[in-house]
Amino acid sequence: MSAVMITRKVRKWEKLPGKNSFCCDGRVMMARQKGVFYLTLFLIVGTCSLFFAFECPYLALHLSPAIPVFAIVLFLFVIAMLFRTSFSDPGVLPRALPEEATFIEMEIEAANGNVPAGQRPPPRIRNVQINSQIVKLKYCYTCKIFRPPRASHCSICDNCVERFDHHCPWVGNCVGKRNYRYFYMFTLSLSLLTIYIFTFDIIHVAMRSVDYGFLNTLKETPGTVLEVLVCFFTLWSVVGLTGFHTYLISLNQTTNEDIKGSWSGKNRVQNPYSHKNIFKNCCEVLCGPAYPSVLDRRGLMQDDPAGAAASSSASSSSSSASSASVTEPQTTKPKAPLIPNEHTPEDAKPSIAESPEKSPSPKEEPPENFPPLASPETDAETCIVKDKNH
Repeated sequence: MSAVMITRKVRKWEKLPGKNSFCCDGRVMMARQKGVFYLTLFLIVGTCSLFFAFECPYLALHLSPAIPVFAIVLFLFVIAMLFRTSFSDPGVLPRALPEEATFIEMEIEAANGNVPAGQRPPPRIRNVQINSQIVKLKYCYTCKIFRPPRASHCSICDNCVERFDHHCPWVGNCVGKRNYRYFYMFTLSLSLLTIYIFTFDIIHVAMRSVDYGFLNTLKETPGTVLEVLVCFFTLWSVVGLTGFHTYLISLNQTTNEDIKGSWSGKNRVQNPYSHKNIFKNCCEVLCGPAYPSVLDRRGLMQDDPAGAAASSSASSSSSSASSASVTEPQTTKPKAPLIPNEHTPEDAKPSIAESPEKSPSPKEEPPENFPPLASPETDAETCIVKDKNH
């Protein structure tokens, strides 16, 4: 019986290489290490919940009802920016197909030539000119592509990311071309929320201390003490991170470029992406166009059951070979003719299974480069004629 191969269509995210995890049918894309992301979410939600439960009722009654309203708006904005940064495609570049990778390898070998034994091959780079300055494009041995300018391979996610900034475990994702502005807005809004909660915690303790005393206030509001401690230790790191990225945005520079010293090394190469203007750099990074994803992770593709096809073809070929060996003898044919552009003798002979009424196929003429072969009948006739003449 012939095996029936059933092909089904699957989403591309199910077959994408790399170390990312997908949820909601490929709509959510994150790194596999998400433990620190859950810690970030817990700290933000927990601290704000304590603030809404203990401080907001007292502050809304004694100061202004706008205090909890503004805190809620700020909290929702922080959560939205966190999810937008964590659940989006940071700008992952698709890997080369096998045919494309083979073609690129052939181009590289043809350009480099034969490398003598014992010598290292030259680096695989290409030079492009950006704003009258030469920028080197490096070859990625994992993705089999020449990375675009400012792209880099993330060792944690195992993918090349366009305009790679860094891999942030606090958001559980890479920060790149497509989610950098949301990451910056998240750090900026989180800094404002931390300062806001810390400030009104101090105001709350000071107002209650006037009536009940400082120590009694701390005993009656343990949640406030916990909030002050969390905000105090979080404030320095979050505000410092926001200031650092504000500095990078003003220079139109990434964290990866700053760490490697790409534009501030010994050669003193100028940044070709900077507009020499802080306002223009900020507008390009924060207000530029939203780039679409080139990964197409929710696209459809056919599931190729290569292993099942190979096994079924092997079993069918073995079964057909065994049945052929039982019914009729096997004849071996040469794989290729000994003389180019010439058929093998077996091709010109009629098959055993043909009927006797069927006329045999005409003989093929020999090639022009070789003399005709004399048959045994013509040799015998020639000899008889010669004997009669003698």
